[in-house]
Amino acid sequence: MKRLLLVLVLALLAWAWHERQALADFPGILSAYSAKEYCSCRFVMGFTAAYCRGYVEQYLPLGLLEEDSARRLVSAEGLGQRNQAAWQGARAGCRLLP
Repeated sequence: MKRLLLVLVLALLAWAWHERQALADFPGILSAYSAKEYCSCRFVMGFTAAYCRGYVEQYLPLGLLEEDSARRLVSAEGLGQRNQAAWQGARAGCRLLP
């Protein structure tokens, strides 16, 4: 039984090492996706805030999802990373801010 557990732990560590870049990028992806999709939902498609909040809801909760309607700016924070997306215009839609 101990050998099986050791083999499983080693396999998990090998997989984590192989996927280390994807695992490191994941926290930023959650907030970036949420900010961009919420911005597009609200300012490009014109849906309600409640609908868009439900639309971007993930299995992992966001710590923050704020909308600045006057500036058409959305901020999202999750897993320690914060991203913002802003409406660029009717032809360009929304984009992530640097």
